[in-house]
Amino acid sequence: MSGSLFQKALIDGDYSPRFFAYYYKQWTGYRMSYHQHDSTEIMYLISGGCVVDVMSGEGREDSFRLKRGELIILDANIPHRLIVEEGTSCRMLNVEFGFSEYGGVAPSVGRLARQEEVVAELLQNPFTSLVLPDPEDIYYVLKSLVLELDQRRTGEGSLIDLLFSELLLRLARLRREQWHASQQPAQIYVRRSIEFMHQNYDQAIQVKDIAAAVSLHPGYLHRIFKEHTSRTLTDYLTMLRMEKSKMLLGQSDIPIVEIADYVGISSRQYFHLLFKKYAHCTPVEYRNSIERHKWNYGEQSGTNISEDI
Repeated sequence: MSGSLFQKALIDGDYSPRFFAYYYKQWTGYRMSYHQHDSTEIMYLISGGCVVDVMSGEGREDSFRLKRGELIILDANIPHRLIVEEGTSCRMLNVEFGFSEYGGVAPSVGRLARQEEVVAELLQNPFTSLVLPDPEDIYYVLKSLVLELDQRRTGEGSLIDLLFSELLLRLARLRREQWHASQQPAQIYVRRSIEFMHQNYDQAIQVKDIAAAVSLHPGYLHRIFKEHTSRTLTDYLTMLRMEKSKMLLGQSDIPIVEIADYVGISSRQYFHLLFKKYAHCTPVEYRNSIERHKWNYGEQSGTNISEDI
Protein backbone atom coordinates (compact mmCIF):
# COMPACT_ATOMS: atom_id res chain seq x y z
CA MET A 1 0.00 0.00 0.00
CA SER A 2 1.22 3.51 -0.80
CA GLY A 3 2.42 5.71 2.04
CA SER A 4 0.14 8.61 1.10
CA LEU A 5 -2.29 10.03 3.65
CA PHE A 6 -4.87 10.54 0.94
CA GLN A 7 -5.95 7.06 -0.09
CA LYS A 8 -9.64 6.24 -0.04
CA ALA A 9 -8.78 2.79 1.32
CA LEU A 10 -7.46 4.39 4.53
CA ILE A 11 -10.95 5.58 5.44
CA ASP A 12 -12.91 2.67 3.97
CA GLY A 13 -10.64 -0.08 5.35
CA ASP A 14 -8.59 -0.76 8.44
CA TYR A 15 -4.89 0.06 8.38
CA SER A 16 -2.19 0.70 10.97
CA PRO A 17 0.88 2.94 10.65
CA ARG A 18 4.17 1.49 9.48
CA PHE A 19 7.30 3.49 10.24
CA PHE A 20 10.24 3.61 7.85
CA ALA A 21 12.52 6.20 9.50
CA TYR A 22 12.58 8.36 12.62
CA TYR A 23 15.54 10.41 13.75
CA TYR A 24 16.94 13.65 15.16
CA LYS A 25 19.40 15.55 12.98
CA GLN A 26 21.46 18.72 13.36
CA TRP A 27 22.05 20.43 10.00
CA THR A 28 24.66 23.16 9.44
CA GLY A 29 25.22 24.99 6.15
CA TYR A 30 23.68 22.18 4.10
CA ARG A 31 22.02 21.98 0.69
CA MET A 32 20.15 18.77 -0.11
CA SER A 33 19.33 17.49 -3.60
CA TYR A 34 15.73 16.97 -4.63
CA HIS A 35 14.46 13.54 -3.61
CA GLN A 36 11.20 11.82 -2.68
CA HIS A 37 9.90 8.94 -0.54
CA ASP A 38 7.12 6.41 -0.91
CA SER A 39 5.97 7.52 2.54
CA THR A 40 4.55 10.54 4.31
CA GLU A 41 7.20 12.63 6.04
CA ILE A 42 6.93 15.02 8.99
CA MET A 43 9.83 17.42 9.46
CA TYR A 44 9.67 19.24 12.81
CA LEU A 45 12.01 22.16 13.42
CA ILE A 46 13.25 22.06 17.03
CA SER A 47 15.64 25.00 16.71
CA GLY A 48 17.19 27.32 14.15
CA GLY A 49 15.78 27.92 10.69
CA CYS A 50 15.75 26.36 7.25
CA VAL A 51 14.08 26.37 3.84
CA VAL A 52 12.15 23.44 2.39
CA ASP A 53 11.55 23.54 -1.37
CA VAL A 54 8.69 21.41 -2.72
CA MET A 55 7.82 20.51 -6.32
CA SER A 56 4.05 20.78 -6.14
CA GLY A 57 3.12 19.60 -9.64
CA GLU A 58 3.22 21.06 -13.14
CA GLY A 59 6.82 22.02 -12.48
CA ARG A 60 5.90 24.59 -9.81
CA GLU A 61 8.32 25.01 -6.96
CA ASP A 62 7.06 26.22 -3.59
CA SER A 63 9.53 27.43 -1.02
CA PHE A 64 8.78 27.36 2.72
CA ARG A 65 10.97 29.10 5.30
CA LEU A 66 10.56 27.25 8.60
CA LYS A 67 11.42 28.50 12.07
CA ARG A 68 11.53 26.93 15.52
CA GLY A 69 8.26 25.25 16.52
CA GLU A 70 6.98 24.75 12.98
CA LEU A 71 6.54 21.53 11.07
CA ILE A 72 5.94 20.55 7.48
CA ILE A 73 4.03 17.47 6.34
CA LEU A 74 5.09 16.13 2.93
CA ASP A 75 2.87 13.63 1.16
CA ALA A 76 4.36 10.49 -0.39
CA ASN A 77 6.25 10.78 -3.68
CA ILE A 78 6.52 14.58 -3.57
CA PRO A 79 9.97 15.84 -4.61
CA HIS A 80 11.50 18.12 -1.99
CA ARG A 81 14.80 19.34 -0.63
CA LEU A 82 16.18 20.95 2.52
CA ILE A 83 18.38 24.06 2.48
CA VAL A 84 20.21 25.35 5.55
CA GLU A 85 22.00 28.56 4.66
CA GLU A 86 25.76 28.93 5.18
CA GLY A 87 26.59 30.10 8.68
CA THR A 88 23.29 28.89 10.10
CA SER A 89 22.05 25.63 11.55
CA CYS A 90 18.85 23.87 12.52
CA ARG A 91 17.86 20.81 14.49
CA MET A 92 15.05 18.60 13.26
CA LEU A 93 12.98 15.62 14.27
CA ASN A 94 11.90 13.59 11.24
CA VAL A 95 9.38 10.78 11.03
CA GLU A 96 8.52 8.88 7.84
CA PHE A 97 5.57 6.48 7.75
CA GLY A 98 3.18 4.55 5.55
CA PHE A 99 0.43 2.03 6.24
CA SER A 100 -0.09 -1.72 6.43
CA GLU A 101 -2.96 -4.09 7.20
CA TYR A 102 -4.45 -3.42 10.62
CA GLY A 103 -3.08 -5.55 13.40
CA GLY A 104 -3.06 -3.37 16.48
CA VAL A 105 -5.08 -2.66 19.59
CA ALA A 106 -5.56 1.07 19.04
CA PRO A 107 -8.16 2.27 16.52
CA SER A 108 -7.19 1.77 12.89
CA VAL A 109 -6.77 4.91 10.79
CA GLY A 110 -10.15 4.25 9.18
CA ARG A 111 -11.93 3.74 12.48
CA LEU A 112 -10.37 6.92 13.87
CA ALA A 113 -11.58 8.83 10.80
CA ARG A 114 -15.07 7.38 11.21
CA GLN A 115 -15.15 8.40 14.88
CA GLU A 116 -13.48 11.80 14.52
CA GLU A 117 -14.85 14.07 11.81
CA VAL A 118 -11.76 16.27 11.90
CA VAL A 119 -9.52 13.30 10.96
CA ALA A 120 -11.77 12.37 8.04
CA GLU A 121 -11.62 16.02 6.98
CA LEU A 122 -7.81 15.88 6.98
CA LEU A 123 -7.63 12.65 4.97
CA GLN A 124 -10.20 13.78 2.38
CA ASN A 125 -8.53 17.09 1.52
CA PRO A 126 -5.21 16.27 -0.18
CA PHE A 127 -2.15 18.49 -0.16
CA THR A 128 1.39 18.01 -1.40
CA SER A 129 2.82 19.86 1.59
CA LEU A 130 1.43 21.63 4.63
CA VAL A 131 3.21 23.89 7.12
CA LEU A 132 1.74 24.13 10.62
CA PRO A 133 2.76 26.15 13.68
CA ASP A 134 2.83 23.96 16.76
CA PRO A 135 1.73 25.13 20.22
CA GLU A 136 4.06 22.33 21.48
CA ASP A 137 1.34 19.65 21.53
CA ILE A 138 2.69 17.93 18.41
CA TYR A 139 6.32 17.96 19.54
CA TYR A 140 5.58 16.12 22.78
CA VAL A 141 3.65 13.42 20.92
CA LEU A 142 6.38 13.07 18.29
CA LYS A 143 9.08 12.77 20.96
CA SER A 144 7.12 10.09 22.80
CA LEU A 145 6.45 8.23 19.56
CA VAL A 146 10.11 8.21 18.50
CA LEU A 147 11.24 7.12 21.97
CA GLU A 148 8.77 4.24 21.92
CA LEU A 149 9.87 3.25 18.40
CA ASP A 150 13.50 3.22 19.58
CA GLN A 151 12.65 1.03 22.54
CA ARG A 152 10.41 -1.43 20.67
CA ARG A 153 12.62 -1.56 17.54
CA THR A 154 10.00 -3.63 15.70
CA GLY A 155 7.89 -0.56 14.89
CA GLU A 156 4.88 -2.32 16.39
CA GLY A 157 3.11 -2.06 19.72
CA SER A 158 -0.04 -0.77 21.34
CA LEU A 159 1.54 2.45 22.60
CA ILE A 160 3.01 3.16 19.16
CA ASP A 161 -0.43 2.85 17.58
CA LEU A 162 -2.02 4.95 20.32
CA LEU A 163 0.58 7.69 19.96
CA PHE A 164 0.13 7.72 16.19
CA SER A 165 -3.64 8.04 16.63
CA GLU A 166 -3.05 11.00 18.94
CA LEU A 167 -0.58 12.50 16.47
CA LEU A 168 -3.03 12.21 13.58
CA LEU A 169 -5.87 13.69 15.63
CA ARG A 170 -3.77 16.62 16.84
CA LEU A 171 -2.50 17.34 13.33
CA ALA A 172 -6.06 17.28 12.04
CA ARG A 173 -7.23 19.69 14.74
CA LEU A 174 -4.27 21.98 14.11
CA ARG A 175 -5.02 22.09 10.40
CA ARG A 176 -8.70 22.89 11.03
CA GLU A 177 -7.65 25.59 13.51
CA GLN A 178 -5.29 27.08 10.94
CA TRP A 179 -8.10 27.21 8.38
CA HIS A 180 -10.51 28.86 10.82
CA ALA A 181 -7.82 31.34 11.83
CA SER A 182 -7.37 32.32 8.18
CA GLN A 183 -11.12 32.97 7.96
CA GLN A 184 -11.52 34.58 11.41
CA PRO A 185 -8.09 35.54 12.80
CA ALA A 186 -9.55 36.75 16.11
CA GLN A 187 -10.98 33.34 16.92
CA ILE A 188 -7.56 31.77 17.41
CA TYR A 189 -6.65 34.37 20.05
CA VAL A 190 -9.90 33.75 21.88
CA ARG A 191 -9.28 30.00 21.94
CA ARG A 192 -5.71 30.42 23.14
CA SER A 193 -6.86 32.81 25.86
CA ILE A 194 -9.36 30.23 27.07
CA GLU A 195 -6.67 27.54 27.06
CA PHE A 196 -4.34 29.79 29.06
CA MET A 197 -7.03 30.41 31.68
CA HIS A 198 -7.80 26.69 31.97
CA GLN A 199 -4.11 25.99 32.54
CA ASN A 200 -3.47 28.86 34.99
CA TYR A 201 -6.71 29.53 36.90
CA ASP A 202 -4.98 28.39 40.12
CA GLN A 203 -2.64 31.38 39.94
CA ALA A 204 -3.28 35.09 40.51
CA ILE A 205 -3.53 35.91 36.79
CA GLN A 206 -4.92 39.16 35.40
CA VAL A 207 -6.10 40.32 31.98
CA LYS A 208 -2.62 41.68 31.20
CA ASP A 209 -1.13 38.21 31.81
CA ILE A 210 -3.61 36.55 29.45
CA ALA A 211 -2.94 39.19 26.79
CA ALA A 212 0.82 38.73 27.12
CA ALA A 213 0.43 34.96 26.75
CA VAL A 214 -1.31 35.37 23.38
CA SER A 215 0.78 38.39 22.28
CA LEU A 216 -2.07 40.91 22.00
CA HIS A 217 -2.81 44.31 23.50
CA PRO A 218 -5.09 43.83 26.56
CA GLY A 219 -7.70 46.27 25.24
CA TYR A 220 -7.93 44.56 21.84
CA LEU A 221 -8.08 41.09 23.39
CA HIS A 222 -10.82 42.24 25.78
CA ARG A 223 -12.90 43.49 22.82
CA ILE A 224 -12.59 40.42 20.59
CA PHE A 225 -13.12 38.06 23.53
CA LYS A 226 -16.39 39.79 24.40
CA GLU A 227 -17.49 39.71 20.75
CA HIS A 228 -16.89 35.96 20.43
CA THR A 229 -18.04 34.71 23.85
CA SER A 230 -20.46 37.41 25.09
CA ARG A 231 -18.36 37.47 28.28
CA THR A 232 -15.48 39.59 29.47
CA LEU A 233 -12.18 37.89 30.25
CA THR A 234 -12.73 38.54 33.94
CA ASP A 235 -16.24 37.05 33.83
CA TYR A 236 -14.97 33.93 32.07
CA LEU A 237 -12.12 33.47 34.55
CA THR A 238 -14.50 33.88 37.48
CA MET A 239 -16.95 31.39 35.98
CA LEU A 240 -14.11 28.90 35.42
CA ARG A 241 -12.87 29.29 39.00
CA MET A 242 -16.34 28.87 40.46
CA GLU A 243 -17.00 25.73 38.39
CA LYS A 244 -13.69 24.29 39.57
CA SER A 245 -14.66 25.21 43.15
CA LYS A 246 -17.95 23.34 42.81
CA MET A 247 -16.11 20.31 41.48
CA LEU A 248 -13.60 20.37 44.36
CA LEU A 249 -16.32 20.90 46.95
CA GLY A 250 -18.45 18.11 45.58
CA GLN A 251 -15.87 15.53 44.56
CA SER A 252 -12.91 15.94 46.93
CA ASP A 253 -12.16 16.04 50.64
CA ILE A 254 -10.13 19.25 50.41
CA PRO A 255 -10.99 21.47 53.42
CA ILE A 256 -13.31 24.30 52.47
CA VAL A 257 -10.90 26.91 53.86
CA GLU A 258 -8.29 25.75 51.30
CA ILE A 259 -10.49 25.72 48.19
CA ALA A 260 -9.82 29.41 47.48
CA ASP A 261 -6.08 28.68 47.13
CA TYR A 262 -6.81 25.87 44.66
CA VAL A 263 -8.61 28.26 42.30
CA GLY A 264 -6.21 31.20 42.49
CA ILE A 265 -8.14 33.49 44.86
CA SER A 266 -5.93 34.78 47.67
CA SER A 267 -8.71 36.17 49.89
CA ARG A 268 -10.97 33.55 51.46
CA GLN A 269 -13.56 36.20 52.28
CA TYR A 270 -13.65 37.33 48.64
CA PHE A 271 -13.90 33.71 47.51
CA HIS A 272 -16.88 33.21 49.86
CA LEU A 273 -18.65 36.28 48.38
CA LEU A 274 -17.93 35.22 44.78
CA PHE A 275 -19.10 31.67 45.35
CA LYS A 276 -22.34 32.78 47.01
CA LYS A 277 -23.07 35.14 44.13
CA TYR A 278 -22.35 32.43 41.56
CA ALA A 279 -23.93 29.37 43.24
CA HIS A 280 -26.59 31.14 45.35
CA CYS A 281 -25.30 29.40 48.47
CA THR A 282 -22.17 29.37 50.59
CA PRO A 283 -19.37 26.84 50.01
CA VAL A 284 -20.37 25.07 53.24
CA GLU A 285 -24.01 24.86 52.16
CA TYR A 286 -22.98 23.58 48.74
CA ARG A 287 -20.81 20.79 50.15
CA ASN A 288 -23.49 19.82 52.66
CA SER A 289 -26.10 19.62 49.91
CA ILE A 290 -23.85 17.36 47.84
CA GLU A 291 -23.19 15.11 50.84
CA ARG A 292 -26.92 14.89 51.63
CA HIS A 293 -27.60 13.96 48.01
CA LYS A 294 -25.01 11.17 48.20
CA TRP A 295 -26.48 9.91 51.47
CA ASN A 296 -30.04 9.93 50.14
CA TYR A 297 -28.96 8.20 46.96
CA GLY A 298 -27.22 5.49 49.00
CA GLU A 299 -30.34 4.88 51.09
CA GLN A 300 -32.63 4.74 48.04
CA SER A 301 -30.40 2.37 46.11
CA GLY A 302 -29.56 0.18 49.07
CA THR A 303 -25.91 1.16 48.81
CA ASN A 304 -23.78 1.89 51.82
CA ILE A 305 -21.84 4.97 50.75
CA SER A 306 -19.30 4.55 53.54
CA GLU A 307 -18.36 1.13 52.19
CA ASP A 308 -17.65 2.55 48.73
CA ILE A 309 -15.28 5.24 49.95
